[in-house]
Amino acid sequence: MLNRRILRIKAFKTVYSLTENPSMSLKEAQMQLERSCEAARDLYLFLLGLVPALTREASMRIEAARGKFNPTEEEKHPNMKFAGNRVAPLLAEDPDYTKIMSRKKLSWEQYDVLLRHLYDSLRQRGYYAGYMDSGKDSIKEDAGLWKAFFENELEDNEELERILEDLSVWWNDDLGYALTWCCRTMDDLGRGERWNMPPLYMSDVTGKEESDGDFVSRLLRKAFAGYQNYVTRIGEVTPQWDLGRICATDLALIVTGLAEADAFPDIPKKVTINEFVEISKYYSTPESRAFVNGILDKLIDKAL
Repeated sequence: MLNRRILRIKAFKTVYSLTENPSMSLKEAQMQLERSCEAARDLYLFLLGLVPALTREASMRIEAARGKFNPTEEEKHPNMKFAGNRVAPLLAEDPDYTKIMSRKKLSWEQYDVLLRHLYDSLRQRGYYAGYMDSGKDSIKEDAGLWKAFFENELEDNEELERILEDLSVWWNDDLGYALTWCCRTMDDLGRGERWNMPPLYMSDVTGKEESDGDFVSRLLRKAFAGYQNYVTRIGEVTPQWDLGRICATDLALIVTGLAEADAFPDIPKKVTINEFVEISKYYSTPESRAFVNGILDKLIDKAL
């Protein structure tokens, strides 16, 4: 599930924790990294739970409207397409999925306000109206509706972000990636496939010989073992800067990039540099891209 870009980010964040807490041990760092990786998959599982949760919300609304003292004809004879979509029971009745959700205590039951808001928002969308009025009836179309939901409704949702922040310190940063995997799952279900728990690392999906789990573990160990040496080298090429004035995020990015260059000499230098420059765009200051690129380029070239 987790690709090398995401794993580099998680390693960098763990190294950043070291810059903020120099007494952190390698064992503590490894445990933090493992929890962070597993949290990304937990978020994917949690978000998938919106499918049966919102389907239940739709069914309850329909039943409540039917039970009114004087329901309209539309309320008496509602369009049941969304409430009867085939994707929700594929998850809600899947023994593996329900067992994992129960074991991890992942549930949307207490977030009824968000569910109401999401359902109201969904009903206003053009793609929802097109789905309800299409006249078609297939698992592929049902899954396509849910894919559009994951693509359009959850990123930049402040209400959801607050919930994720309360549940896990890692979840907001993992939201976009987890949503991508929810969309992939909808593609699979739309083709008639059964839900399967994705392996934690992409190498387990693609069958790559080198484990991505080994990659991120070795990267973290190298960063911790060489941390003081890397900081010293950074200081040597930035004599005009007091190290204390260098942004901690930039320092962690450069240290992690240098550790990758040392630990994985077979990875092209430009690939390593470009990866950490890209990460800097999302996690550091506007000036960081050029700074991280320049220092990594200078120090990796020097090491070679």
